[in-house]
Amino acid sequence: MNAPRTTGTAARRPTGAARRVGYSFAVLANGLLLVLIHGWPGWETVPFLTPETVEVLPLVNASIVVGIAANVVYLVVDPLWLRALGDVMVTVVGLVATVAVWRVFPFDFTGWSFDWTLVIRILLVVAIVGSAIGIITGIARLVTVPGRHR
Repeated sequence: MNAPRTTGTAARRPTGAARRVGYSFAVLANGLLLVLIHGWPGWETVPFLTPETVEVLPLVNASIVVGIAANVVYLVVDPLWLRALGDVMVTVVGLVATVAVWRVFPFDFTGWSFDWTLVIRILLVVAIVGSAIGIITGIARLVTVPGRHR
């Protein structure tokens, strides 16, 4: 006779419909972000962004586009292994973009009454560390997903 599991209950995955709503919102939000950056009002209107922003825009764009592409794929099919792979890919591209923003640092807070440079640097470090952790856990999910029972 098998003993009952007492280590806890497995988290339930949201329904397919709920996941599709989430993926749809992610696609729309990222699409809106691209419009705000390149259309109206455009990144040039943000007072603390410097002309060096153009150096990081291709990687920021890539991060957003990869996120859109992953969520469009998830709208069609989203098995756990594909989600894990997509999440790792999106996070890797996001990490590359974040490191580029750290290196270029296209911000100018001269004349501001608060030290926003320090705050942004701290947030970038948190994003880099969080992305690294996300990549590691995503790879672990990817490796362990095939052995999971449905």
